[in-house]
Amino acid sequence: MIGTYVAVLAVCGASLAIGQAAIGLCGARRWSWLAPAVGLALLCALCWGTVRVGGDGLVSALAVLVLTAASFAYLWGRLEGGAEALRAGWPVALVALLAASLPFAVEGHFGILGTSFNPDMSQHLLGADRLAHGHGSQLLHQGYPLGPHAIVVALHKGLGIGLVQSFSGLTVAVAVLAPLTALAAFAHLKPVPRTAGALVVGLAYVVASYFAQGAFKETMQALFVLAFVLALRQSGRDWCDLPLRFLPAALLAVGSVYVYSFPGLIWLVGAMVIWLALEYAGEGRRPDLGALCLGLLAFGVLVAPEIGRMIDFRNFETFDPSGPGLGNLFGQISPFEALGIWPSGDFRLAPGDGAVPAIGYYLGAAFALFLLLNGIVRCWQRRETAILAGLVAAALAYAAARAVGTPYASAKAIEIVAPLASLVILLPLLSRIEPRLDPAIAGKSLGRSMEVLAAAAFVVAAGVCSTLAFANAPVGPTTYSPALTALRPLVAADSTLILAPEQLLADEHGTPYLVWELRGGRVCVAAEGELDEAPPGVRFVITRFDAGPLPFAGFNPYRVAPPYVLWEAKRPVPGKSPCPLIAVRQARQGPAR
Repeated sequence: MIGTYVAVLAVCGASLAIGQAAIGLCGARRWSWLAPAVGLALLCALCWGTVRVGGDGLVSALAVLVLTAASFAYLWGRLEGGAEALRAGWPVALVALLAASLPFAVEGHFGILGTSFNPDMSQHLLGADRLAHGHGSQLLHQGYPLGPHAIVVALHKGLGIGLVQSFSGLTVAVAVLAPLTALAAFAHLKPVPRTAGALVVGLAYVVASYFAQGAFKETMQALFVLAFVLALRQSGRDWCDLPLRFLPAALLAVGSVYVYSFPGLIWLVGAMVIWLALEYAGEGRRPDLGALCLGLLAFGVLVAPEIGRMIDFRNFETFDPSGPGLGNLFGQISPFEALGIWPSGDFRLAPGDGAVPAIGYYLGAAFALFLLLNGIVRCWQRRETAILAGLVAAALAYAAARAVGTPYASAKAIEIVAPLASLVILLPLLSRIEPRLDPAIAGKSLGRSMEVLAAAAFVVAAGVCSTLAFANAPVGPTTYSPALTALRPLVAADSTLILAPEQLLADEHGTPYLVWELRGGRVCVAAEGELDEAPPGVRFVITRFDAGPLPFAGFNPYRVAPPYVLWEAKRPVPGKSPCPLIAVRQARQGPAR
């Protein structure tokens, strides 16, 4: 627990300081709630750029420490509005932290997020472990974006905490930074609507559902897309006279590249192009092309070292229509989930498959859709072109993924559009319930009452749905070792029995985790002390190093790989093996079912 929360504090503190210092260097003296996302983007770039210097990530940790200290020193005496920002931010941060802590509270322990929903964290842990030891990995050679993994390695080396705690800390930190970033849209409101709006947007239902899977890359990308749209919005408002007003947006795009590689730019470029078209078609002040070019130049310089890896990444299996397919899904995900009201702890379930009847899903979706259409009209009237551009770009990205991609890819597109949909719903709605912000409804008590009721109903319904997703998140083992994965080539396709502690299997979702680690062969899992003899056809048995001698005869130690021991049968028990074949595709889908 301590390691996880120390990592959360470190990521949040560094992101806030570094992000605000970067915005300050652009000429903005007042606090900006874009700082959390800008700082996180810079952390991804900084850690990835330094993680392989020295071979173990310690240089990354020192670089973050130095830059954070320099950022605090730069901001001291220069920052305006810091006290006001603290008053607005601490309730949002506290509630977000409590929400993101729900999985650990419900499960009763800290560990690997998402185990039994999505086994991908095993691959990320292995990649981070290789990175921390200066070794190559499949992810590294395939051009997979490793910015978040580099942050994890920096936390691991700098704070002396485990990789599991570092990944959990980063994932929870993103859940805290997202609603803080959403405050950039709601800062003009009173405390209650401001806090509610930021939390619902930052922790939208599908975002919370991806958090529950331990899918940190998707939640980070959703944060960067939201922040990028708000940065475009800010460039035409408080920053409209700054020569470097597009630099924060450029830095967010840099972070997106180091988290999501070139696909991350789909949403950002789309939003930028649509926004420019709307701005030039309007009658207001048009964006300065010179300032825009400065932002593009900064982006090009900072992502130049990654171009070769971006080219390599084009062959990754996700882009193959016959590749991941459903992944860990049961079928296509409904786009209505992006609207925030989906009363299920598991976003993969069809309406009616959970405790709530199907009619509850449809009524919630219809209500949210009505509010979305209302929000689109109101945002257009208010000239919220950046927000509308972001929504349209994200909707088009989903349509393309649905048409030519896989359900696995289109589900990710739904997750990224979700915060923008909630923002379009709530921004005009919450603004109109305060007459001082919208004189057109001043004195119209009936209209204002309806706005208040609609806003309150959506906030409560969406908040409950996100809470269900958080509370339903599985938490796996508390520690990680790459040794089990290293045994895969030795056991190959032979039948293998794993004997594991009963607590790991019963309380920490150990079975799907262990099965995924040994995917590619036939795998059985049993609790220590449960079997008197090996099942028929089993050639290998894996036990814990400190579990003592094997409980049945006929096996010799074959390889000691702490914390595991691999045993080989002198002669397997005759008969057909009961161990199921765990193919790579099956292993990806199986544990999630």
